[in-house]
Amino acid sequence: MATKNATGYNAEKYGMQTAPYAAAIKAIFNGEKEVLDSLEPDGADPALKKFALAGEMLNAVSNYIVINGISKAVMNSKDEEALNNARKSLYKSIIYLEDVVTGYVDAPYSDYKDRLEAIESIPPADRYILLRKMGLVIDLVASAYADNLKWKWSFVELKGRFAAVAKNLIDMDRLTANSDTRSPHYEPTICHLRLVKKLLGLVAERYREKYELSTKSIEDFNRSLGFLSALRRLHILTGARTEAETIKKKLDTWNSKLAADISKQKKEKK
Repeated sequence: MATKNATGYNAEKYGMQTAPYAAAIKAIFNGEKEVLDSLEPDGADPALKKFALAGEMLNAVSNYIVINGISKAVMNSKDEEALNNARKSLYKSIIYLEDVVTGYVDAPYSDYKDRLEAIESIPPADRYILLRKMGLVIDLVASAYADNLKWKWSFVELKGRFAAVAKNLIDMDRLTANSDTRSPHYEPTICHLRLVKKLLGLVAERYREKYELSTKSIEDFNRSLGFLSALRRLHILTGARTEAETIKKKLDTWNSKLAADISKQKKEKK
């Protein structure tokens, strides 16, 4: 009686162990299709459904991450297809949130305030939980790609878009009331605000790093300035005057650096 070699045995074991997660992913995308098919262009605002779909896409990412983990344990190699699909699903999740609250980085609250009205029924805790999960899976997928230089800098953009929607999910009209220690929304509101401030500063630094170490693209430097400016704007809106002044000084320094670099590049082209 013929016996399977190690590769064949491992492949079968891999297939058996990943089957439940593959089935869960299929169910998620079938559900997504049903929701999208139910959206009518002239019907009710789809914001609540798209917020829910953003969470479902993160559930898909979690399953892809497990599949990749099984592949490493059983096959001793990454599942590149699972990782690629995880990355695509992450983008879909962020795009759904951009559809809900826009992806504006440094814009007045009035530019997207009306978007928050469509999701006012979603409590601060649910918004924060979704963002915590998104941040976690982004880090897990980025870690899985850690030794692949091809994707290293693409996660800067992903993290930037995450930071933007995280900021735009804050209901600034209710922030003061929700930040009151007596409010039932106090803890998730404060945690959400801290997360956004941390993300904006981090992404600004990462775009600056990308500019210095990789692209030398003025566009990347301008993006870093945009996130830094958004952080200053948020500090001002939340009454953090000292922090806002610190960021202003940093912006002045970085703008001076950018102006010097642009001047240098022009001279080198002559």
